[in-house]
This record gives sequence, C-alpha cells and structure tokens, in this order.
Amino acid sequence: MIGYLIWGIIALFLAVVLIRTAAFNPKHQPETAHETVSFNKNAVIHGLAELVKCKTISYSDHALEDDAEFEKLIAKLPSLYPDVFRVCEFQRLPDRALLFKWPGKIAGDPAVMMAHYDVVPVNEENWEKPPFDAIIEDGVMWGRGTLDTKVTFNGILFAANHLIAQDFLPEHDVYFAFSGGEEVNGKGAPNIVSWFEEKGITPALVLDEGGAVVENVFPGVKKPCGLIGIAEKGMINAQFRCTSAGGHASAPKAHTPVGILADACVKVEGHPFKMHLTKPVAEMFNTLGRHSTFAYRLIFANLWCFGWVLDLMGRTSGGEMNALMRTTVAFTQMEGSSARNVIPPEAKMVANMRLNPADSVDSALEYLRRTVNNSDVEITALEAFEPSPISRTDCAGWEKVASSVAATWPGTIVSPYLMVQCSDARHWGRISDRVYRFSAMDLTSAERASIHANNERIRIPCAERAAEFYIRLLKQC
Repeated sequence: MIGYLIWGIIALFLAVVLIRTAAFNPKHQPETAHETVSFNKNAVIHGLAELVKCKTISYSDHALEDDAEFEKLIAKLPSLYPDVFRVCEFQRLPDRALLFKWPGKIAGDPAVMMAHYDVVPVNEENWEKPPFDAIIEDGVMWGRGTLDTKVTFNGILFAANHLIAQDFLPEHDVYFAFSGGEEVNGKGAPNIVSWFEEKGITPALVLDEGGAVVENVFPGVKKPCGLIGIAEKGMINAQFRCTSAGGHASAPKAHTPVGILADACVKVEGHPFKMHLTKPVAEMFNTLGRHSTFAYRLIFANLWCFGWVLDLMGRTSGGEMNALMRTTVAFTQMEGSSARNVIPPEAKMVANMRLNPADSVDSALEYLRRTVNNSDVEITALEAFEPSPISRTDCAGWEKVASSVAATWPGTIVSPYLMVQCSDARHWGRISDRVYRFSAMDLTSAERASIHANNERIRIPCAERAAEFYIRLLKQC
C-alpha cells in the first residue's frame, strides 16, 4: 500500500512538472511600429567620430585630466546638432554636467535620456589603431568611447536634431542629461538629479546605459535578446585588515597577518552569499526561459523545485548567471610587508563586492564578519552604495523603451534584467520608479570584450541603429 502511495506521489509530481513545462510558452512581446525610419546615416557617423576625437579621459585624480579636451567636445556640439541648440534650453551644472530641455506640448511626465561623455584611460601602445583618431576600416570605427558611451550620446542628440528639423514636437518635455565623470563616480549625474528634485519634476521615463541586444547569453536561447535593466546591484569595496608586532621573518609565529587574511579569503570564497531571485531576475527567467530548450524550460518553469540546480551551477562555476542571483565577492588587491624578510606590521586586502538587491551594505558586511569569524580581521567598507530601487515594468515608460527595442531589432526577445555593473542611473531612483538601463546597440562578444579594454570599436551599422532607436523612442515621448 505504501509503495503504491509513493509511486502515486512520484507520478503526480512528474505530471505537475511536465504540465507546467508544456505550458511554459513564450510570452507576448511588445507591440512594434512597422514604419521605416529614414535619416542621414553619414551624419550619424560623422557626429560619433567628432566626439571620439576628443580625449575626454576622466581620472580619480582630477589633476591628471585635460579640461581643454572636455571643453573641446562641448564646443563642437552646436555645430554637430544645430537644431537642438536652436530649440532646446541648454545649461551646464557643476562637475561637467550638461542638461538640455526640449519643451513638449504638455508640461509634466517628462522623459530623460542619459549618457556620459567621459572615457576611461588607454594604453595607446597596446592598440592596433590610434584610440582617438576614429579610424574607420572595413565597416568598423575604432576608438575609446565608441561603445562607452559616446555612441548613445551621439545617438540621442542626432535623433533629436533629426526630429526637430522635421518639425516634430514631443507630447511631453524631454530632457537630455549628460555626465562628464561617470567613470569615476563623479557628481555630475547627482547634480542633475538634485536639480530635478529642487524643481519638483518627476520623470515618467529615465533611460541610461545598461543592457544591449546580445546573443548566446542565456542557457538554451538562440534568438537575440534585448536586455533592459530595471535595477542595478550595489557595490562595496570591502577592506580586510590584520595587524601584528612585525618582526624578522626567520622566526615567525604560527600565523602571520598575510596567512590570517589568506584564511579569511578562503572562507569567504568557500561560503558564497545566499541566492536570491529578485524581481528583475525572476522576470528575466520567466521571459527568456520560455524560449529555451526543453531541459532548461523544465528548470525555469519549475523553480519551486529545481531552483537548487541554478544555485549549484552558480556556486560551482560563477560567471554572469551567478552574478544575477547573489551578492558576489571578488578579491582584487592584497598588500603586506615592504621587505621580503620582514613580517608585516599590517596586511590588507580588498574585495570588490556587487550587492544583490535583497542584500544591503550593512547586511553584507555582517555576513563577511560572521563567515571569517576572526576578531583579528577588521572588515570595513572603503566605498559603498546600496542596490538601486527596482523599476516598474507595468507602465508606459517600460512599454516605450521595450517597443523601441523590438522595432529597431526585429526578432529580438525583449526582457527585463538585473544590471550587475554600476551606472549613473542609480541616482535617479530617489525621484522615479521608471528608470531603465539599455545601451542602444547590438553587440558582438568581441565588442563587449573591448569595453574598457584595448581596441574598443563599433560596427558602423550598430552606431546607425543607435540613432534609429532614439528616433523611435523620442517619437513616443
């Protein structure tokens, strides 16, 4: 009798799992406009090239920056986008923040389009092409900032210039908000948000860099995926510090500061943070998982019983999927004695942590302390900020962005996701719950790998589609 009961339970379990998997079909995708968008593609590429030629490199030590290069870029804008300057109100805010207002027919519920025009440093000798010459060969433009993010800076202003020349007027006000210090967590973007806050303006849509149209990034999915970030992880640079009396290395104690820190490192890496399927990741799994192979659909349709499989995969292999589901810890720096034969009086190491939205700065630091469980190791935050609020996907702002992605890249599966990097978009969470992160590009793996690296470059059609995306989006604002 008990045997029949057990087999009955197993049969019921299998039936539930298989029925849920069979019903786990692709969701309805955004409505798209089928109109063809025509524009001057040569002007798009010319504008991007002119921006790339400006060496707007930002450094944490501002003394290393060349202010003249930032001013050169700003001085080029009126000639590159004359109709924007003819119609839009333009002002400069502190810390290289640029703000344009394109007045619409109706006040209220404005849209904000963002980008940053500073770039990270380069090692020019390691580049195949000069990083600030915007050389175009074989349909590819080479240069620092072509992807991050002068392509969207140019796409936004070109699209607005194009529409203004056609006498288009948006229904609501549109703002273009640009930072000149995003790469060093500058104050430009926070200053712009404070300006909105002081004016009592609540955006109905904010769009910054983030996801893109990519392929082969989700298990079992062959179609291109248009990933729109609806939140981003927080960050802690956590310092682990241990002190000693020092001394000669010929007669060491059982455990030196470096050894104690090494043990702490092993403990933390051996005990990953708990997995949390937050809203951005759950919605991503629920959208993309439906397009996967049967085996993966079986898992994603039944996370109530197979969630442990994803947890195990993340714990053992790490990588992007793991980063979506938990707070990650990457040990990046360690220092000890300045001499090879001296026990250090102080040893330190730093871990760069990216916080899952279910965790906080305080809870993450407390987890580290419990895991290390050694009073000789002092754990503090050198820099930190909380995960961003999670934005809505049940509103017009989301639909506008999603439909513009689907129309610009037909056949793409549009999905929310959690951005594991940091962006200026996080500052807007204090005044709007409709903040989205999408870099208007279809990126190859080689292009993605070149961001912040040597030989950053972009295909010409990719840069053209960025402008097309913003034309489509602005026409809905």
